[in-house]
Amino acid sequence: MLVVASAVYLFGVRRVRRRGEPWPVLRTIGFFALGLLPYAVIELGFLGVYSAELRWAFSTRIALLIFAVPAGIAAGRPFDLVPGALRERILAARLTRIFGNAMVATIVIAAVFCLFLTPIAGFLRVHPAIEASLGVVVPLVGLAMVLPMMALGAVHTGTFIAIEFLLAFVELLIDSVPGLLLRLNDGVLDLIPDAGQTAPWWPSLLHDQHLAGDMIWFIAEFADVPILVIFMIRWMRSDRVEARGFDDLSDEEYDEMTRAHLRGER
Repeated sequence: MLVVASAVYLFGVRRVRRRGEPWPVLRTIGFFALGLLPYAVIELGFLGVYSAELRWAFSTRIALLIFAVPAGIAAGRPFDLVPGALRERILAARLTRIFGNAMVATIVIAAVFCLFLTPIAGFLRVHPAIEASLGVVVPLVGLAMVLPMMALGAVHTGTFIAIEFLLAFVELLIDSVPGLLLRLNDGVLDLIPDAGQTAPWWPSLLHDQHLAGDMIWFIAEFADVPILVIFMIRWMRSDRVEARGFDDLSDEEYDEMTRAHLRGER
């Protein structure tokens, strides 16, 4: 994943620069420092190594892969490297527009976190092939929501962005529920027996679940704050653009637009 993503991104940057178009170095640095580097630390570090044995390592890994890694990769603006005609077709696709709004993101994130409350989480964690494949699938799911959301922000109206902002605020509350339930529940929800005390610091089965709930709660709430800030900035920018468009209208055009609105015309 690291090699392929790096090669594709650098090829795209080289292609853009060969056309004589500027590509800020900070974007490239952001892609590697905020996206691929955290991914390598997560997958090759403690969380990736002990993901199958520790519930809190598994839940923290999944939460970071779906929140932090896609946001870091998006800082490098990889979607802008896609050729113009192909990019327009992707943005015009119905599936892209579905995934590119906050309502779907809220539902998807909530559904993923709710899996930790079921035995499905235990099955995903202990099955070697599935557990390994999550390192690829989960970041792609996050990117499928983050990249269209950023790209479509330029064409969304201020009203639509305001609705997205409210939905993101609702998500801030919804995402905390699975973590709280994991933390407060006194029964093991994934029905997987303890892997054994392999180190003195190894938590008990129930404590492991409580730590998982703590981490999910913290990461979800912390990750939603910058999303709210981004929506607020987009809302302010969209409002300025719309206001500038009204200011450019002549008195006759403005009167005609007002009459058309009162007649119910689009």
